[in-house]
Order: sequence, then C-alpha cells, then structure tokens
Amino acid sequence: MKKIDAVQKLTDNPHLNLYHIDARDTKGNPFDYYFASRNPQEKLKLSTGTLDAEGIVIYALTREPAARLVLIREYRYPLDAEVYALPAGLVDPGETPGTAAVREMKEETGLVFSEYTGGNACFRRPFFLGPGFTDETSCTVYGTVEDTKGRAVCESTEQIQVLLADKAQVRRILSEERVSLRGAYLMMQYLRTEDERPFGFLEV
Repeated sequence: MKKIDAVQKLTDNPHLNLYHIDARDTKGNPFDYYFASRNPQEKLKLSTGTLDAEGIVIYALTREPAARLVLIREYRYPLDAEVYALPAGLVDPGETPGTAAVREMKEETGLVFSEYTGGNACFRRPFFLGPGFTDETSCTVYGTVEDTKGRAVCESTEQIQVLLADKAQVRRILSEERVSLRGAYLMMQYLRTEDERPFGFLEV
C-alpha cells in the first residue's frame, strides 16, 4: 500500500527545514506527518534511499597509558541548558567522515585528531539519529588526540567547554548530568575499554 502521496517543504533555512508529508495510515486513510531534514527536497532520503552521513560524532582518546575520553559540555538552545556530549559536527561537501572529524575536533577543542581505521567497518557506517522526526544519519569516527596548544575556533553561536575525562569522571557525568543519548552510549563503551587495547571493542 502506498504510504506517501506528496511531500512539501514548509520552511526555507540554509541548515535545517521542516517538511510535511501527505501520508496514509495502514488502512489507507490520509493524515499529516511532519519531519525535519538538513537535506534539500531533491535529496531527502525517502526519495533517494541513500545512506550517506550528514554528520559525525567523534570518539577520541588521549595517547596515555590510561587513555581519557574527549568530552564537551555545550549550551543547547532548545534546552536552555548545558549538555555533555562527544565532539560532533556535519560533513561538508567533498569531505570524508575522517577529514570532517579532523576539522571539527580542531574547531571545537583545539586538539589534533588522528583517525583509527582498524576493527570492523560496521561500527563506522552511518546510522539514523531519530527516524521518527528526521532523516539525518551520522557515523562515529574513532581515533586519538594530541594537544599542540592550538586554540579552538568556535562560532559565535557555540558555547563549548572541553573536558578530558577519565573513567571516574565519566561515571559521575552519566550519573548526575544532562547527556546526549549517543554520547551516553559511547561513554558507556569507554567505561568497558581495556587500557592495553583501547579500540579492541571494534574488533568484535
């Protein structure tokens, strides 16, 4: 049974837009459905069926015997509050997720990122963030960082604090603070890492 009759773009913003679907339920009855997308109408995933990543989240560890995890605490306007997360951003045209991670890490934290490409590639493929309200996909880029005393170059709309967190700090944050869901899952993974094989979980 056909589920979608038509799609209309309702807003005109360069970064994120609202779309309306003339949808049909399981009985064929029409109803209104709304979702947000970073894609122009001709590149909506419901039309293209593609799985290219719009964004990345960066799982970055320090190069130490007991590696620490790079976290950010960022003010988020929809919450009017600060939220803990991992560094993240969008993949610009012509970039790979890996090159986007290098750029975003430098911009948000001032740290120099090196991608780790070992392990099973399935852990680096794009996944949907919230398919009930957006067609956006994101993938995780894994790697290490070093501090070259560089400075972050955040935009005026970004308010970011950087934290290199050990396992005790991560446990406290998960117990007490506001945390993004994908950030929380990756923090949980970090708590189970072995110092001798910090990316060993990617070999599963």
